[in-house]
Order: sequence, then C-alpha cells, then structure tokens
Amino acid sequence: MEPVRLGLVGIGKIARDQHLPAIAADRRFRLAATASRQGRVEGIDGYHDIEDMIRACRLDAVSLCTPPDGRYAQALTALEAGLHVMLEKPPTVTLSHIAALTQAARAAGVTLFATWHSREAAGVAPARAWLADKRILAVRIDWREDIRRWHPDQEWILGSGGFGVFDPGINALSIATEILPHELLLEQASLDVPAGRMSPIAADLRMRCGDAVVHAIFDFLETGPQIWSIEVDTDAGTLRLAMGGSILQLPGEPESIAADREYARLYARFAELIAAGQSDVDIRPLRLVSDAFLIAERRITEAFAF
Repeated sequence: MEPVRLGLVGIGKIARDQHLPAIAADRRFRLAATASRQGRVEGIDGYHDIEDMIRACRLDAVSLCTPPDGRYAQALTALEAGLHVMLEKPPTVTLSHIAALTQAARAAGVTLFATWHSREAAGVAPARAWLADKRILAVRIDWREDIRRWHPDQEWILGSGGFGVFDPGINALSIATEILPHELLLEQASLDVPAGRMSPIAADLRMRCGDAVVHAIFDFLETGPQIWSIEVDTDAGTLRLAMGGSILQLPGEPESIAADREYARLYARFAELIAAGQSDVDIRPLRLVSDAFLIAERRITEAFAF
C-alpha cells in the first residue's frame, strides 16, 4: 500500500519536536509538503499557506499544528478539498467550530481526527483499566509549568482564542475524561487573567465525577520543578499519574515508567482511522474549558511580559 501523502501545516516548536520525528518514523506516511508563514523543512516543498499547498501538491491528508485560532478555516479548506485532517489539541477555539468540522468531514467522506496527545502517555490506558471497577472518592489534578520555557515569546497564547493556561491544562482534562468512569461536570471555577491580556495564566476548577469531588489547579508561572500530576483516591487506594501520564503508580506497587511515544501513537491512530474510513472527535476536554470560561470568576492580576 502506498503511504499517505501528508501535508504538515505550521512549522513551529511542536511540529519540530514531535510531529516531524513521528511522521519520519511511520512508513504509512510520507511528508509531501509543508505550509507555514515562517518555518521550512529541508528537502520538503514549502508553501506560505494551506491554500497554496493544496493547489500545488497532490495530497491525501493534512496535519494542522498551528495555534487554535484560525485552525477552523484551515481544516475546512482541507476537508472541502477531500483531504483527511488531523488536528493538534485543542482542536478549535469554539464548540460550534468543531461541530461544523465534524459535519464537513462526514459530508466529504473523509477522516477527522481531533487529537489529545496526553491520552497516549504510557500510564493512561492501564490507569483507565484499573479504575473501571473502582469507587472514586476524590481526584486532585495539579498541572504547573513555566510559560516562558514551553511557549517562549508566543504572545498568541494569552490572547483571545489562545486558551492561556488551558493550553497545557486541557491535557490534564483529556486524561481525566479518559480514565475516570463517570462524566466530569464543572461546578465552580476561577481564572486569573493578567492585566491587558485575554486568556488566563492560572485557573482553579471544582468538578464532580459521580459522587467524588475533582479539584484541578493550573498554573503557568511555575519556575521550579514542572508538575503534571493526577491523583485518584478510590476504595482500593490511591492511583497516581505523574509527568503528564508517563509515570503510573498503583496502590502497593512500584512506579511504572515508560518512554514517550505519544505522537507516534497519534499518527498510528490517524493511519488506522484513514484505513477504516472513520473519524475520532471527542470534545469533552474542550467542553470543560468552554464551561470554565462561561461560569468562572475572573480576577485581574498583574501584567505579564515574556
């Protein structure tokens, strides 16, 4: 079978760190072209935008690594051209956008894959299996990282549609919605928004999973050790996920640590969906973020500069 001819849109940090190595390692894909206003990949045809790339190249699919604001128009262009589409997280800036893209993919008869890379961390699937028959008593989510380290000079992330601290925080929500046996419902939220900015730099969420309270703290100003952890108290003890889900500790057992293969797994899944003629679009993490913006108390904090 011929490999999928893939166009990669947005050649920034996440594309270079994760997407390009994963594509190169998967024989089911061949990187045929890129589209980016700034970045280029040596040896690959590069174009200024997705429209130019689609007109000039014979493609089967595109993978979008651009910031979420503006991604809807790019994805729609690809879907209407009959191309399969893979979306970085978060898939779009609004729920109506992802609903419209889902309809467009169905109408075109192509695959739409809204990815959540943290769900592919090594500890997530076994955590879900272990929790399936347990009574959940309480959940604590602690997600703290340094915006300057992970998003250097990326002003868009604190702008309208940039998600702010929910850009990493939605990774935690993607894991929680995957491993917990009941639907997560948001009850209270507070957002800390720097003066002159549109998106939060910290957030505190109170949710419920069945009878259990779920407390999530997201912080974009952590300059010490970076923390991406989830603890789930159950009637059989406490499950712990650390380092974004790559480390799992079950009650009474040593830590289980595995290498990072999140993006390799995403592209494997994309290939499977294309071959099966299916789509995979789970909006639950995005819906929780949308709910937070709707009901949260907004607190204006001191100005932030990169």
